[in-house]
Amino acid sequence: MSSLHIQSPENRGIDWLGIVRTLLVQVLVLLALSGAVIGYLQWSSDAAWSDFIAASKASALEPKPQQHSAVPVQAVKGQAICSRRA
Repeated sequence: MSSLHIQSPENRGIDWLGIVRTLLVQVLVLLALSGAVIGYLQWSSDAAWSDFIAASKASALEPKPQQHSAVPVQAVKGQAICSRRA
């Protein structure tokens, strides 16, 4: 009796069904991984956006104290602070 899975030297054909199955599994795995990556990117983007909105709302509600310096700002006259030396 001969089995279909055992290939004899006289019957060396290409197993097209096996090739199609392998390609189908590879495509399904690729689609599953792509879906997982896209889902993760969407989730992390939504989380970052909600954190950004919450932080901007919190900073808009906080009163900002007005700080005035007791020392007046004076312009520096004379030689530049950072002089170039060749």
